[in-house]
Amino acid sequence: MATQPNIVPTEPEVVEFELEEEPKWIRLKLKDGTVLELKNEITTVVKVGYDANTGIPVYTVQSAGIMRVKYVPKELIRKPGQKSGPAYQ
Repeated sequence: MATQPNIVPTEPEVVEFELEEEPKWIRLKLKDGTVLELKNEITTVVKVGYDANTGIPVYTVQSAGIMRVKYVPKELIRKPGQKSGPAYQ
């Protein structure tokens, strides 16, 4: 872990947590009509030290981005092995 100014590092400690509310999906509509949904899920919280000035704990958060394709216009869908069509133009 790189030391940051005003942080007193300690031995990293994984901190258990519970979600107060579920992450919300962000919906993107692309110019080609495709609709994607994205959200960020927290996987781990680690206490890494204390602020030297205030004594407040300092944490790092590990997360995973999740994306799902919600809708694809029919004209963008190709048959397996097809090498021509709108996707290649």
